[in-house]
Amino acid sequence: MRADIVPGAQFPDYELTDHTRTRRKLSELQGIDPMILILSRGHYCPKDHQQHLELAAFYPKIAVAYTQIVTISTDNILESNEFRSAVGAQWTFLSDSGRKIQQDLDIQEYTDPHHNPMIPHTIVLEPGLIIYKIYNGYWFWGRPSPDDLRQDLRAIMQKTRPDWDLAKPGLRENWEGDKTLHYPYKAARQ
Repeated sequence: MRADIVPGAQFPDYELTDHTRTRRKLSELQGIDPMILILSRGHYCPKDHQQHLELAAFYPKIAVAYTQIVTISTDNILESNEFRSAVGAQWTFLSDSGRKIQQDLDIQEYTDPHHNPMIPHTIVLEPGLIIYKIYNGYWFWGRPSPDDLRQDLRAIMQKTRPDWDLAKPGLRENWEGDKTLHYPYKAARQ
């Protein structure tokens, strides 16, 4: 992984084609919410299938918690669609069949020259594409469990949501005023 891709740094705002053939930027998909970004080997990998099956089961909690999730693989759009359908995913899959991210982040999985995938990573992002945590998933146990993600996302929400604790002094007054300290925050409305 490139040396500047570390917790606290901003992740690059890549633009790729999604499973519906629409060009999408990561910042657009993230909005003002935390995001789980999966850099995946792709449809052929049983480890990726298992991880995505677990995420699909966890997805109702991800969605209700104002958190986004995106998968990027080196699959083409057809394979991305098939992978997404096979695991029952409800989130965006982006195709990087040109291996732009693999090359830019220096994460070519050299142990598999046949598929030429990227080394799988799960990256938990704070709002603004700020890297909170990076999991290297070359081995399955390196990938985060839903509980790992829950802990990471709780910490991010406590850090980034001014209205995390409604008993915090001044929040009631702000609610009765301009509501800038309450989700979906004034900056998101403009």
